[in-house]
Amino acid sequence: MTKISALVEKINGGQNPLFEELYGKDAAVLKGMADRYAKYMEQYSATYGSDDVSLFSSPGRTEVGGNHTDHQLGRVLAGAVNLDNIAVAAPNGTNIVRIDSVGFKPFEVDLSDLEIKEFAVTPGNLVKVYAKELKELGLEVGGFNAIIHGAVPEGSGLSSSASFEVLIGAIFSELFNDGKLDPVDNAKIGQKAEHACHKFCGLMDQTACAVGGFITIDFEDKANPIVKALDFDFATTGYSLVITNTGGSHGGLDAEYNSLPAEMKAVAKELGHEVLRPASMEDVVKSIPAIREKVGDRAILRSIHFQGDNARVVKQVEALESGNFQGFLGMVIQSGYSSYMYNQNIYVNREPEYQPVALGLALSELVLAGKGAWRVHGGGFAGTIQAFVPNDLLDEYISTLESVYGEGNCHKLFIRSKGSIKLEL
Repeated sequence: MTKISALVEKINGGQNPLFEELYGKDAAVLKGMADRYAKYMEQYSATYGSDDVSLFSSPGRTEVGGNHTDHQLGRVLAGAVNLDNIAVAAPNGTNIVRIDSVGFKPFEVDLSDLEIKEFAVTPGNLVKVYAKELKELGLEVGGFNAIIHGAVPEGSGLSSSASFEVLIGAIFSELFNDGKLDPVDNAKIGQKAEHACHKFCGLMDQTACAVGGFITIDFEDKANPIVKALDFDFATTGYSLVITNTGGSHGGLDAEYNSLPAEMKAVAKELGHEVLRPASMEDVVKSIPAIREKVGDRAILRSIHFQGDNARVVKQVEALESGNFQGFLGMVIQSGYSSYMYNQNIYVNREPEYQPVALGLALSELVLAGKGAWRVHGGGFAGTIQAFVPNDLLDEYISTLESVYGEGNCHKLFIRSKGSIKLEL
């Protein structure tokens, strides 16, 4: 633990190497982040009556490659972003976890009772599962006090929930275990926490938030997915990552989302598999005459998308590792076209007059053709798109998109190298 006054001095108004790594080099942004930490350290002192604390940061994440591939045990490429959840925390010498998450009702968890009584993804339930799973790994848990502030927008497709989950893991790890929790194990516990609450997510979100940087995950062995961190410094590219909220709610779209894995699995079943991963593009194409009437054309098209995007992730990784960023951008565009033409998760067929995601992609192409890249972000049908924008086109791109979707709906980001961490200043 460190005195709040000492931490403020070390943060130095944001002018320190760690803050630049987490938040970039813009002096105004760095000053804003310094003020943010100072504000919540003051709130911690006022709430809990102590000024010995540790500081934590956990990033959001963006999916970069492999759209709807994880549920078929495919590959994904993802990255941690500079929008984060932060925590001011310290052990409290009890068996009670007390968390005041800004904008939400404060809550407590008694670590002597880790039973989940209602199957809902609540912060309290997530803390319970973390404590239980950490004990099973032979690690220590204990009571702590925390103030948490989230700057990962909910509903943005940047995984605010996964960021929160691995933040809890980092707090337990650093406060009681000298940081011994492996980042991938942290991610796996986050996934288990959601599954325990009957939300059956994949592992991409938690892993990207826990590990940081660009990562690729191969889900072929679903019990032991292979996670690889890439040695690539996005900050040197001269590009920014822009996520745009095009509007529309994911509510009421369960049938659309469920149809994606269901149709892919229908094709896989005809090929003698549970999921598409063991099959090849050649297998899918050869089977079309025999299975078309059984599964429908859209299912086949979606299976073609899976095979193409799953293979494309490998090539994207190779491009980044070899420093071929322009080649990588070309494959981002290819992935986007595949999602549009084959996966067909850009708009809802029953509402053809309402296509905010498609319109956002069209505007992106008008500004960025030959200079950047753009694609759907996440589940699709509604919500967000992703673009890699040359810094000299940032103002034009953002003004074009925000003229349609409203001011503040474009988020300028970068891929940060750190995952969920305790700040060592």
